[in-house]
Amino acid sequence: MTPSQATRPTLRTVAAAAGVSTATASYVLSGKDASIPAETAARVLAAAKEQGYRPNRAARAMRTGRTGLVLLSLNMMSDPWSLGVSESVGQRAAEHGLAALVQAHGAWFDTITQVQPDVAYVDSPDEDAETASQLERLVAAGQRLVVFSERLEPAGFDVVRSAAAPGSELALNELLSHTAQVAFLTPAGTVELSRERRTRYTAYQEAVAAGRVERDLTTLYDGSRAGAFRAAVGLLESADRPAAIAANTDYAALAAIGAAQFLGLKVPEDLLVTGLGNTDEGAESTPSLTSAGPENFYERQAQIVVDAATREIGDGTVHDFEWLLHRRASTTPPDPRGA
Repeated sequence: MTPSQATRPTLRTVAAAAGVSTATASYVLSGKDASIPAETAARVLAAAKEQGYRPNRAARAMRTGRTGLVLLSLNMMSDPWSLGVSESVGQRAAEHGLAALVQAHGAWFDTITQVQPDVAYVDSPDEDAETASQLERLVAAGQRLVVFSERLEPAGFDVVRSAAAPGSELALNELLSHTAQVAFLTPAGTVELSRERRTRYTAYQEAVAAGRVERDLTTLYDGSRAGAFRAAVGLLESADRPAAIAANTDYAALAAIGAAQFLGLKVPEDLLVTGLGNTDEGAESTPSLTSAGPENFYERQAQIVVDAATREIGDGTVHDFEWLLHRRASTTPPDPRGA
């Protein structure tokens, strides 16, 4: 036996350090049994962390039919929302002895089929017949799934739903309470999509039609953060630049703040900005970003994903997250009285 083998922590050594049976340690580290007291579970997790314990995933897969893997298929890793999801799920998975794999812009169906994770999180899949067939085939094969979608219904998989259109209206109304000179920064393609259903852009369209917005300043970009920055610079360099920008995501809003600062403008003194998503990056930026989004979205999603990894497949559940306005510095002009 080599020195590394002799000192490598095992499930038995973790259990001994925590003062529990190996069966209890196994249940805690796999996240299987919610009936184990929280204090006991905390001791096991602390012992595993202190010893640097890592489960033998190959042995686990042969013994239990589980791989110990969580797959996250995310659409845009540069988006603070995607970063928040991957960080929260990764941390929660690790606490339960699971490893999170992140796939960006990939063929999620092929990857899930090949990797066979304990659970797969699929971000905003298409809503066509092919996607429906792929989801059905995965469920029939026993694959656990959590799908983020505003429109899909559960069919043997869980659906995380968070309708953004009402949140967009909250953020826009926050700007309109200060000024009617509001622009909307959104990816190309959303204008056409809003003709089919309510989207993040719909509230702005309606405000323009109702005369609540002084003039239509819809500003399109290519969907990237760099593209949002370039579009915002062009908008703010115009002779009749707006007094406020509503962005379709937090990352686009942060790009707009960066564009304003690049041009020597101050936020919120010269420009008010709102985003959508309520990301940690937006809350921690300078100035902090006013945004609409759910409370504790990342932590709550992480728990849903980890729970799904350890239970039997059922009919599926809808987890609906309400959007709220989080008013911060980017829409709080200084008091002219100096108070």
